[in-house]
Amino acid sequence: MSDTHDYYERNARRFFEETVAVEMDELHERFLAPIPAGGHLLDAGCGSGRDARAFLARGYRVSAFDASPALAQLAGEHLGQPVAVCRFAEFEGEALYDGIWACASLLHLSPAEMPEALARLWRALKPGGVFYCSFKLGQGEREQQGRQFTDADEARLGAWLATLDAVADIQFWRSADRRSERSEQWLNALIRRAAAPVASLVTGGDSDPFLPHLCAAIHAADEIDLAVAFVKTTGLRLLLPDLLAALGRAGEEGYPGPAARVRILTSDYLDITDPDALRRLMLLQEQGAQVRVYETGASSFHLKAYLFAGQDGNGRLRGQAFIGSSNISRQALTDGLEWNYRIDYPGDAGFLEARSRFEELFAQPRAKPLSHAWINDYEARRIPPPRAVAPGSQEVESPPAPTEVQVEALEALAQTRKDGFLRGLVVLATGLGKTWLAAFDAIQAGARRVLFVAHREEILDQAAETFLRIRPSWRVGFYRGQQRDSQADVLCASIQTLGRAAHLERFAAQHFDYLVIDEFHHAAAPTYRRLLQHFAPAFLLGLTTTPDRTDCSDILSLCDDNLVFETHLFRGIESKLLVPFHYYGVFDEDVDYREIPWRNGRFDPELLAHKLATLGRARHALNSWRLHAQRKTLAFCVSIRHAEFMAAQFLKHGVAAAAVYAHSGLSRGEALEQLADGRLQVIFSVDLFNEGVDLPAIDTVMMLRPTESKILFLQQLAAACANRRKRARTSWWCSTSSVTTRASCTSPRP
Repeated sequence: MSDTHDYYERNARRFFEETVAVEMDELHERFLAPIPAGGHLLDAGCGSGRDARAFLARGYRVSAFDASPALAQLAGEHLGQPVAVCRFAEFEGEALYDGIWACASLLHLSPAEMPEALARLWRALKPGGVFYCSFKLGQGEREQQGRQFTDADEARLGAWLATLDAVADIQFWRSADRRSERSEQWLNALIRRAAAPVASLVTGGDSDPFLPHLCAAIHAADEIDLAVAFVKTTGLRLLLPDLLAALGRAGEEGYPGPAARVRILTSDYLDITDPDALRRLMLLQEQGAQVRVYETGASSFHLKAYLFAGQDGNGRLRGQAFIGSSNISRQALTDGLEWNYRIDYPGDAGFLEARSRFEELFAQPRAKPLSHAWINDYEARRIPPPRAVAPGSQEVESPPAPTEVQVEALEALAQTRKDGFLRGLVVLATGLGKTWLAAFDAIQAGARRVLFVAHREEILDQAAETFLRIRPSWRVGFYRGQQRDSQADVLCASIQTLGRAAHLERFAAQHFDYLVIDEFHHAAAPTYRRLLQHFAPAFLLGLTTTPDRTDCSDILSLCDDNLVFETHLFRGIESKLLVPFHYYGVFDEDVDYREIPWRNGRFDPELLAHKLATLGRARHALNSWRLHAQRKTLAFCVSIRHAEFMAAQFLKHGVAAAAVYAHSGLSRGEALEQLADGRLQVIFSVDLFNEGVDLPAIDTVMMLRPTESKILFLQQLAAACANRRKRARTSWWCSTSSVTTRASCTSPRP
């Protein structure tokens, strides 16, 4: 094997040029057919990277390795992502990939090495996954042009594959060499791993709660249909993040398709459904969901059905349904003893029947489209039952109250208005509730119409939920993208949309009497200045975690030099609203950042990702993590490729890890559930857990990416420090391991 390795090192460029353009579409089609769209593939012994690049072009996530450093370098350049240097005897992984492609790569191993190499690859294949390999047709071993070859026919390869467990089926076929100048015959094999047994009955309670099953199904579905007798605010809040994520998929990195179709049918049966929950469903409807309420009259409506559909790799329908006893309430979705039977399609035609019945119900005249007018009428006539008639039917949320720090800020805001100020800036550390403060103060100020402006969709969604939580009677709407709800009591607007002159002109200067600018450190930008000059509210509140901008713009002057209230991270710790932390600055010995070009105020993202995703750096991060980490870690990565690479390396060394990003195999909600219950130890994330996200399970943050932004640095640092009172299991020590930080990022000390 060492001679073979030397051959590829000496002839890497020639081999690359001879193989990179060989047409393999027919084999690719056969391999990819059973793999779900966007699945995770491994190109094992990738050579030139030809096949990996073809898979990437079709929307799959691809990891690749090769034993030759020279070939791995060329393949990485061809793919535009790192290719690991690894031999089959060194490869490790556990249930990581939906498909493994080993085209003409295993054939360089000796017969004695073959069973172990196959076993290592097989362990890395997910249940239900497929494994492709190919050999030159024959029965012996030989040397050709300085390379060792092991040939195989059906009997020989079948004997090697017989050592694998959980094999569902094996397909053999022969083919001619794809290169016209070659006359060799090839043996191809496609081996499918048996799917993991799935329990048909979800029994609820602490051992098998319904919520994780629903979150996983929502994440994987293109069509989501829910039909329940009643919806409680307590339960809907648990599902909202995943439903909003499904509605917001279109156009995001890693997801080539449109947003999911979401339809929800509930009822006014026994007046159990919360008006507050219906107002939250209006938020979903504004984002593209279809929501209807079945008016029962003298009849009943006792359905609890959750239907999910999508397509497999061949474009065929796949489906999953849960039918049972759970309505949408906290108790029914979490610790209540509720039985829900799972139906999978293909396999059970009952899914098609349930789908057809849902269509009929959704189209019935009694199923009324949800509107603010319908909610107001329902609230006026509603007489909820005096006693519980179903689990969770009388769940209510305690009204939120301001924290100690927020009370001080509210007093300061009331005083500043008495002093005649029309604008003010509040500086509140991440985790201390800036948006909650704004909602409390809007009520305190007697605001009738509120405009909340931010630069990120996620912040707007959270703001809408916060304002509704504090005053459920408010009509909350959005002004972003194609959404134009100009009549809302509380309008959550993206600066990218509302900041344009054509949109500003639709509103009178005094249309809003209370204006909130979140992340006010961005307010020096021209779009913000245009908005600030247009509106003349009774009061303008600027919110930020820091009054300093990286480019040193003076933002305080935009609030009439009125700093109303300021408190930082350590005040939150002293008030026991945030947990204390240890900070460890670990020297990054594997990356010379001087070699990475600095463009447009940041490192070149492609070269940065390439430099960060190396075996040496992964080992250094792993060793630092083992030294400093506690039990539940969130790691910030620079790109999807970087996150996938780090997760694979940690898994290889026995650490339960996953890469989580928009449209990854594991949703954010599922990942946090698994982190909380111990199934995961590390989440490697890309842009999903920055500001404004409640992370009750985290006790360690690992920064694996550089940042020039002190603001982002502090937001990520504070991710593990939030101590919301609803958290049942909070570590009081947050260990932050900074494996890469630029010199401009200061290290705060507790």
